[in-house]
Amino acid sequence: MKNVVIVDYGMGNLLSVQRAFEHCGARVKITSSPARIEKAEYLVLPGVGAFTDGMRELDSRGLVRSIRAFAKTGRPFLGICLGMQMMLETGEEFGIYDGLALIPGKVVMIPKNGPDGTSHKIPHIGWNGLLPLNDNGNWENTILHGISPGESVYFVHSFSALPAHPQNDLADCSYNGLRLCAVIRSGNVYGCQFHPEKSSDVGLRIINNFLRIQPLR
Repeated sequence: MKNVVIVDYGMGNLLSVQRAFEHCGARVKITSSPARIEKAEYLVLPGVGAFTDGMRELDSRGLVRSIRAFAKTGRPFLGICLGMQMMLETGEEFGIYDGLALIPGKVVMIPKNGPDGTSHKIPHIGWNGLLPLNDNGNWENTILHGISPGESVYFVHSFSALPAHPQNDLADCSYNGLRLCAVIRSGNVYGCQFHPEKSSDVGLRIINNFLRIQPLR
């Protein structure tokens, strides 16, 4: 049985995330202890809300250093929604604020219009299909292993990640003709803009894939 630690910093839908991981056979602990976070076997950083609020809450609990330390171990790490966004270097919500800087890039507001000028709703809410970067579909041995391009997951967000390097962008989605980053990756550090715990069978398959990842040596 895999041991999963979920970071509690007062801004996550912790119970639904916990239940999804337990459904996939994991033993789950929810904690705000820096020591437990650093020693985790598998770490999950969920989150709902604004980038600046999330980083402030992590910092006020002394968790920034421990999360960064864990990310350097090579053990599997998953950020969800706001948790994914905070993995990047900066966020531009209500100003420019520093993130965890685990993956190069920034978080910006989703444009209010598509490429053809038509408007759309912000936030982007609902089911949307996952698309491979450059249409290569190479998701083997990642958290998207066995997921077919176009399979849908559940999104709720007004801001979108912009990884600085294409190799850190594992999957996108299309919203009114815009390509929005859906999954980021650097080694065993992954982030999902969508909510796998709310994405039915596809989300559970992604969680199971995460639990099969082995630590980098």
